Amino acid sequence: MKDITLLVLAAGMGSRYGGLKQLDELGSNGETIMDYSVDDAIAAGFTKVVFVIRKIMQEDFDAKILSKYQHKIKCECVYQELDMLPKGFDKNPEREKPYGTAHAILVAKDAIKEPFAVINADDFYSRKAFVAMSDFLRQPSHNEKPVFAMIGYQLKKTLSEHGTVARGVCKVNENRELISITEMTKIEQKDNLIQNTDEKGTITLTGEEPVSMNFWGFTPYFFIFLNELFIQFLKENNDNPKSEFPIPSAINYFITNNLATIKIIDCDAVWFGVTYQEDKPVVMEKIKNY
Repeated sequence: MKDITLLVLAAGMGSRYGGLKQLDELGSNGETIMDYSVDDAIAAGFTKVVFVIRKIMQEDFDAKILSKYQHKIKCECVYQELDMLPKGFDKNPEREKPYGTAHAILVAKDAIKEPFAVINADDFYSRKAFVAMSDFLRQPSHNEKPVFAMIGYQLKKTLSEHGTVARGVCKVNENRELISITEMTKIEQKDNLIQNTDEKGTITLTGEEPVSMNFWGFTPYFFIFLNELFIQFLKENNDNPKSEFPIPSAINYFITNNLATIKIIDCDAVWFGVTYQEDKPVVMEKIKNY
C-alpha cells in the first residue's frame, strides 16, 4: 500500500479563542478534535502523522496526543518557532504569533517524503473527507505537472454565530479546478447577508462559494517553492509583526505560474470548528451527535 502522511497544523496560539484550543477536550471522554482527525486518518489508510507544534507545547502534547497514537501509527513532531528563518533574516522582536500556515508546512519538509494531506488541528472534518483525500493521494499520477487537491466546503456552512471568521474563498472552473483563492479574514453574517470587510471596503458573498478549511493534498513537490516564497514574504513583510504567510498565497503562486493543477474534491462531509469560546458548547453537542 502506498504510504501517505497526514500533516496536522497545531502550533497556532488561538488568540480569538483565548487559549490552546488544539488541546482542548471537547469529546465526552476527553477527546480533542485532533483525536477524531487522527482516528479518521488511520481508518482511511494514512500511514504516518506529523504534528507541527511549538516547543513550549511538547510536554502537554506528548501526554495528551502522542501517547494515544504512537502504538497505532508512526508519529513525529516538528516545531514552528519564530526564529526558524532562512539565512540572512532575523526575527522581528515585536512578533508574537507564528508566521502562518504556509510556514507551518515548510517546517515539515524534512519529515515528509511522500504524498501528504494538511489539516488544522482544531477543525473537525469527518471521516468521509479523510477517505476522499486518501483515495486522491493514492492515485497514480500521469500528468505532466503535479496535481494537488483541496476538500471544498460551502462558505455558509462554515460561519460562526459569535464573530468574524477567516476563510480562503475559491473560484473554480468547469472542471472543478481552482482558479484562485482569496484569503478573507473578517467574514460574518448579519441580517441574512454574508459580508467580508477589510481595508478595501465591504463585499457581499452569496454563501455558496467553495472555501478552503485548510484540508489540502500535496506531493513533496510543493516544498520546492515554499522556501523561496517565504524568503520573498520576509523581504516584503518582516517589518510587520502581524503579517502572515498563509497557504492561499502559496497556492495562488502555483496557479499563476502554471506549476500545478489544484482539484476541488466535492465532498458532503460535515465540518465544524471552534473559533471563539462561545463556539465550544455547540461543537461539543455536534461531536456528541455525530
